[in-house]
Amino acid sequence: MIKVLKPGLATSVQDLGREGYYHLGIPPSGALDQYALSAANQLVGNPAGLAALECTLLGPELEFQQDALVAVSGAHMTPRVDGVEMHLDTAFTVKAGQVLSFDFPRAGGRAYLAVAGGIDVPVVLGSRSTYALGALGGFQGRRLIAGDELPVGIASGKSRAGASLPMALRQSLGGEITLRVVPGLYYHRLTESAAKSFFAEPWTVGSEADRIGYRFKGGSALSFQPREQPFGAGSDPSNIVDSCYPIGSIQVPAGLEPIVLHRDAVSGGGYAMIGTVISADLDLIGQMQPNQKARFVAVTLEEALEARRSYKKKLSCLSKLLPS
Repeated sequence: MIKVLKPGLATSVQDLGREGYYHLGIPPSGALDQYALSAANQLVGNPAGLAALECTLLGPELEFQQDALVAVSGAHMTPRVDGVEMHLDTAFTVKAGQVLSFDFPRAGGRAYLAVAGGIDVPVVLGSRSTYALGALGGFQGRRLIAGDELPVGIASGKSRAGASLPMALRQSLGGEITLRVVPGLYYHRLTESAAKSFFAEPWTVGSEADRIGYRFKGGSALSFQPREQPFGAGSDPSNIVDSCYPIGSIQVPAGLEPIVLHRDAVSGGGYAMIGTVISADLDLIGQMQPNQKARFVAVTLEEALEARRSYKKKLSCLSKLLPS
């Protein structure tokens, strides 16, 4: 068992998510940085998709009630065992009775704590991921709170303390982020000047940035082509009657501030989607902090598919270098 002494800002149990239920209104959830979760799991000898803890901006304080092999990947939030600094992207041992805590992040927004054997909460619809908005999965369907006791699965014994992620496979975090976007179904609704400014100007992550979506501020307001609104769409030109929302899709309510939907987002609604951040760049969004800058860059569908192939190749390298 692992006892939660302090929960941190927004710590939850996540794996790679539950696919196949979005059409029923249940989003995939899962780690916002899938690569970091996979890396941490591989370091402790787990399959890439075992449940771990996603620690957002302010990490938890955890008392281990049994010996465990753990690893932390993702945001640069230095882990400490009884106050002693441990290395990121490297497996280390926590003894029964010791306390694991985290420094403030130097870069990135989410660290992933994997424990050999995984966090052994019940499987719900094929996943242990937490969907807090729907009180589904994870530990009692919510973020962690002080006093929670997390069960740990049986370790594979395939890894050891000191196993480390090669530098070539470590993530570079911080600075201005480039997010590649495939222009969407309603991109044509933007005026020519708005379409140009969206991609030309830098944007800044607002304080409203969570597992549901990231709001970006600081760019020019985006105007839409005038039209007679269809029945049921409302008077705002950014409104439509209804549409499905893919993960990564970008909506701009009232044309003011783009919102990129992420892994806990609703599956549909009445805002026009001007584009979709490609799947290979979704991890980057999950590691962005408030006030961090980004630029959107238009790509073709073919370029997006090539980026996805490259991303999957990187994941494949991860699984080959580290036993699971």
